[in-house]
Amino acid sequence: MKKIAILSLHLGYGGIEKSVTALANMLCEKYEVEIACTYQLYEQPAFKIDDRVKVKYLVKKYTPNEQEFKKQLRDKKIIKVTKEGLKALKILYLRRKTMIEYIKNSDADYIISTRDIFDRWLGDYANSQVVKIGWEHNHHHNNKKYALNIIRSSWNLDYLVLVSKDLTKFYRREMLKSKCKCIYIPNVLDSIPKRLAPLKEKRLISVGRLSKEKAPEDLVKIFNILIKKHPDWHLDIIGDGDEREKIENYLKKHNLEEKVTLHGFQNKEYIDDYLHKSSLYIMTSLTESFGIVLLEAMSHGLPCVAFSSAEGAREIITSGKNGYLIKNRNYSAMIKKIEDLMKDEEARKYLGIEARKSIKKYTKEVVQEDWYSLLEKKVER
Repeated sequence: MKKIAILSLHLGYGGIEKSVTALANMLCEKYEVEIACTYQLYEQPAFKIDDRVKVKYLVKKYTPNEQEFKKQLRDKKIIKVTKEGLKALKILYLRRKTMIEYIKNSDADYIISTRDIFDRWLGDYANSQVVKIGWEHNHHHNNKKYALNIIRSSWNLDYLVLVSKDLTKFYRREMLKSKCKCIYIPNVLDSIPKRLAPLKEKRLISVGRLSKEKAPEDLVKIFNILIKKHPDWHLDIIGDGDEREKIENYLKKHNLEEKVTLHGFQNKEYIDDYLHKSSLYIMTSLTESFGIVLLEAMSHGLPCVAFSSAEGAREIITSGKNGYLIKNRNYSAMIKKIEDLMKDEEARKYLGIEARKSIKKYTKEVVQEDWYSLLEKKVER
């Protein structure tokens, strides 16, 4: 049995970490799989990992201290700032040292990297017989500096796997002179519920990190307008992050604490339960590389409404067929479309059925074969 090593920063909550877990669980049916993590954030990984998958943590005693460093900087505690700064440098040194050592000494036949910095080390230090694969999840969002960094980091790899067709076209064009071949393989929807959501409860839902790029403040502002006309509806937000305090303050200021529930990070079973009893999924992200949360909502038969600025949403949603894309971040148009669907249960059901149909190309059976084709070199090098 051939061996695959997947390089991951950690196995906490996050889209990349969820994708890493899903890939490992999928590939362990045919290969020996090991995940090499720089940091161990929690006693157990955030997402369930198949017992056949081995997990190895490289930096034993430390985890990133970015938040603590920023806190001491805000408080202007010079001695503690210096202490945390030195600690941060040591952590970065250990991240580099341990991952390079792992790559050099790995007995894997394939190594899959999930971060640009790992791509660079994989290209520079892996054994020549190892098949070196980069796996890029993030959209460059027209940031030329970011895109150039990805190109340089993956230049010496054998393959660069992209999760969207748009990104695949872009990097193929930019990397024509590299030996690295760009391959499109979407993220996998690891399971499909047996039952469709009834779409009868007056609940809206959104799942994801509470971070600036996800624009959670826009979400609660939109809901604050909707709730004035539809006071019997409720909004569930599942996820956590740096913007949580700001959202909590907004909810308190506008007396929305009983109308909006912040659930924090939750496991898949918890999320599935709330998706099933919701009637509409809302995404207000400024950017979104793939949008696995959209697929999960659609697998329950939920119609989805998103701003078209979220690139991943554009690849998944066909506006008017399985959901709606709102152009130019037009808040008024977003509010009107949500309100229309709040009023029309039949329209929700039609879109939900179509949404469920449209997820077939992201199922485990399809995506698994795409990865097998790559690993067994059935695609052109």
